[in-house]
Amino acid sequence: MYDLATKDLDPPFAVVDLDAFDANGADLLRRAAGKPIRVVSKSVRCRYLLERVLARPGFEGLMCYSLAEAVWHVEQGTSEDIVVAYPTADHGALRRLAANDRAREAISIMVDSPEHLDLVDAALGQGHPEIRVCLELDASWRPLPGVHVGTRRSPVFSPRQAADLARTILSRKGFRLVGMMAYEGQIAGLGDAAGGGVKNSVIGWMQRKSIVEIAKRRAAAVRAVSALVDLEFVNGGGSGSVESTGAEAAVTEIAAGSGLIGPTLFDGYAHFSPRPAAMFALPVVRRPAPKVATLFSGGYIASGPAESSRLPTPYLPEGLSLLGFEGAGEVQTPVSGEAARHLRLGDRVWLRHAKAGELAERFTHYHVVIGDRVDRTVPTYRGESQNFG
Repeated sequence: MYDLATKDLDPPFAVVDLDAFDANGADLLRRAAGKPIRVVSKSVRCRYLLERVLARPGFEGLMCYSLAEAVWHVEQGTSEDIVVAYPTADHGALRRLAANDRAREAISIMVDSPEHLDLVDAALGQGHPEIRVCLELDASWRPLPGVHVGTRRSPVFSPRQAADLARTILSRKGFRLVGMMAYEGQIAGLGDAAGGGVKNSVIGWMQRKSIVEIAKRRAAAVRAVSALVDLEFVNGGGSGSVESTGAEAAVTEIAAGSGLIGPTLFDGYAHFSPRPAAMFALPVVRRPAPKVATLFSGGYIASGPAESSRLPTPYLPEGLSLLGFEGAGEVQTPVSGEAARHLRLGDRVWLRHAKAGELAERFTHYHVVIGDRVDRTVPTYRGESQNFG
């Protein structure tokens, strides 16, 4: 199907299967059970796709990874409700935010310490316009002293620490505390069906324990902060934890994005299976052996720990795999398998990226496929000359 739809295109190029993208969106809404989903932009990085999913009831607002990105989306009219998921040290972006009335009403920046407030003051000067801020609670699991399971994010871990920071924010002129966020990466970002039986059992046990712990601690933190200020939103979760996070009464919205794309890292979850919605085609340029075909380019390695799970994965035709000695290379990527016998020079091999949004950093455009045709070609962030780091 993809070969037919793109027969007039020269690879390398990337496509998005719109039927799969839309079906994944519907599945996220089903799993959210009525709780609104804030779309995580870093998992998409294409304005056309972000605007498409935001037009669907049940998806409300963006979660951006960069303040400069958030300001750009407001300028483009993508969304008027944006949370920046990571603290910023970008003085230029802060000045753009302060100078734009619409952006200041739309964007909430992330803070987890008084030093973040100091940085904003240093960038904007005393007496700056009011900046909306979101307090981040660390959602990692710490079952024993010195044991840390999850992403290393905020130093604010306990309800008391959350209330203390909230008091500090409320005491500072030029800031308005509007929300709280907690990302439980050890649940949302870790598949429980990706390894062997013992590994899966351990991950499943850890996640069950962590779900119970964060639900209690997050609820207590929200109560402590809400006693000081009325919060507009409490954000939590990710594509891998939609059900458990959505079940928490303290959470008002769920963050999700990778579930729209269905990268290979999301093949390893027992409770949901997104359809592969984005993939890229590479041409066969060598036939060094009967069961080996060498592809042009392809070294699109995902961020995270340097291991095989971060490599792209041959998808179509079925039965191909990367060579362990070479992997995916800067200028060539050999694949092997019985299916390679039938590949000729110029044929396409389709691969999937390990992470959802990072493929968009490799291509300036996505060809949007519906059935056996390309419906349109749309720019990624790169195609719009945007690079947010």
